[in-house]
Amino acid sequence: MRVLALDTTTRAGGVALVEDDRVVDERAGDASRTHGERLPAELAQLGAPWRTIDVFAVASGPGSFTGLRIGIATMQGLALVNGRRVVGVSALEALAQLAGADAAPGTLVASWMDAQRGEVFSALYQVTAAPPFTPERLLELEAPAVASPAVTLAAWSTHDLSSAIFAGDGAVRYTAAIESGSGSRMVRMAPPMLLAGAIGRMAAVSASRGLAASPAAIHPLYVRRPDVELHREQHRAR
Repeated sequence: MRVLALDTTTRAGGVALVEDDRVVDERAGDASRTHGERLPAELAQLGAPWRTIDVFAVASGPGSFTGLRIGIATMQGLALVNGRRVVGVSALEALAQLAGADAAPGTLVASWMDAQRGEVFSALYQVTAAPPFTPERLLELEAPAVASPAVTLAAWSTHDLSSAIFAGDGAVRYTAAIESGSGSRMVRMAPPMLLAGAIGRMAAVSASRGLAASPAAIHPLYVRRPDVELHREQHRAR
């Protein structure tokens, strides 16, 4: 099975070509240009003609509203034109799959993505004995949310985070807050990593189980409500 995967949850994002359970090619995007300017040219650089792709995969969020819309629309369009199906993958879960790929069962993995405004998109998982990149590999302990580092750690206070693995640019940015709030002076930090390859591998598993969807069925995982909705509510409350 050949999967073309795209991540637009961050400014740079990335693209990858996956064949069965192997990442054939993976590249970071050009952060100096917008996603709208770069796509689908960056996907084409992987050298896989659209007609040879069995499944299109895309990070469904959370992340930049504009980035998510452009990424999902790009893959929906390619899938529609080529008569293929699409798999949407949580970027937070992809982070945890990568960070916990070699971890022992029972290990906690915290995915923290920088949400700007002093907040992080977060989710907490526990590694199981199932094969990496399968849905069964991770047990979700805390659902995707957005909040400040302090509020996030307070909400997770029932979990022992002292030996947890933290992953994502949000974890890097707020390392001091994690050390203070988790009770550990030596936080286990996963190295920076591209997500597109993991997204492709996770999508391949889903597709092999018949879980790929029609292009129109893929929707963004925003977590944070759009500013326009919040402003509209504030205006109505006046």
